[in-house]
Amino acid sequence: MWLLVFLVWSLVFTGGTYWYLFGTRSPFSLESVRPKEPIELDQRKRDKVLKKGFSRERIPENLDAIIIGSGLGGLSAAACLAKQGKRVLVLEQHDQAGGCCHTFTEKGFEFDVGLHYLGQLHKNSLLQVAFDQITEGQLEFVTLPQHFDTIHIGLGEERREYSLYTGKTAMEAHLKKQFPDDTEAVEKFFKLMKMCARKTHLLPCLKLIPRWLALFLLKSGIADLYCNIFRLSGTSATTWADQVTSNKDLQVIFSYLFYGKTCMTILAMVNYEWFEEWKDTTVRKRGDDYTEYKMRFANNLFNWACEHFPKLKDKLVYQEVSTPLSNAHYLGAHRGAMYSSEQNLARYDPISMAKNRCDTPIKNLYISGQDVFSCGIAGALHGGLICASIVLGHILYVDLLFIKKKLKRNSVVQALQKMFC
Repeated sequence: MWLLVFLVWSLVFTGGTYWYLFGTRSPFSLESVRPKEPIELDQRKRDKVLKKGFSRERIPENLDAIIIGSGLGGLSAAACLAKQGKRVLVLEQHDQAGGCCHTFTEKGFEFDVGLHYLGQLHKNSLLQVAFDQITEGQLEFVTLPQHFDTIHIGLGEERREYSLYTGKTAMEAHLKKQFPDDTEAVEKFFKLMKMCARKTHLLPCLKLIPRWLALFLLKSGIADLYCNIFRLSGTSATTWADQVTSNKDLQVIFSYLFYGKTCMTILAMVNYEWFEEWKDTTVRKRGDDYTEYKMRFANNLFNWACEHFPKLKDKLVYQEVSTPLSNAHYLGAHRGAMYSSEQNLARYDPISMAKNRCDTPIKNLYISGQDVFSCGIAGALHGGLICASIVLGHILYVDLLFIKKKLKRNSVVQALQKMFC
């Protein structure tokens, strides 16, 4: 009797799982990636796409979804829904689409407002496959030079320089050369990074399976037995670095990446309260006091940068300063937060990740972008994929992993054909 009940339950569970994973048509396929078209450099033609003004007459009837905000999370979700045949409207309060991925031009200089450089875009990586599927292969990235960054620690005679290189093998080899007494720590670091890179997709899956199942797997310890990624997701980089090496410089390199290329970008943390007296003013109409106040910050930061790069002093052509009020205006970010939800360890605890989902108490209202999974370009993209998965009732990560597996198999076949032909 109990055996029969168990067999029936197993059959229902297996069938339900199969239907949940494969019951609907996938919006992704190998055939959807087409040859890259020439990049459009004419700004007027670009503006016709990126700066479409709003009018009621242009809103199509019988919409399936309305996306509020054209950041990467919103656009990713919109693209996935559209590829599934849904009628989607994207609304943006700024005068152009893109959110933190848009650019602006002043004095002949083009400035990125969010993206600097992005990792995990090697051939057939999950992130590369996702970008190709969402854009049909039209998004093109420029490969960084092998020596892509330098970290400076200290000032004057105590200043030290450490170089960062692209590629896991080159990066590991050069770090070992620069830290010959900590080669074991470097090896542990890259072993951990390799595991995390391969298993990161398991974290967003916590938001896609039933909440009770996700919490059961985490609290029972089953998830930790399956993969260490769940335990490590709530661990800070500095805490882990402290455990594997006592070398303070190496700890900094393990924990942070500093950058700067072409147009120099200097980031500094400021309190929203320092600018709060101008919160009721509008952009470009905040007055001379506001301009003079924020330029004091800019000048101090530029002088600090010149201590590291003295030749900059007489070569400054243009300076643009943004404050928390800028983020509040252009991104709709609460109190000007640059990464939206607070970036603390509690947020990345697996239990918190399982509970923090796209759905809201309001029927048919879902959250996308950085608030859902993590911050940054990849985090916002994952937020869009998670949101689209929930709305469509179809786990898109399964499709992406299958495509990734097919691409790798095709690469092996092509390599063998070249060898024997």
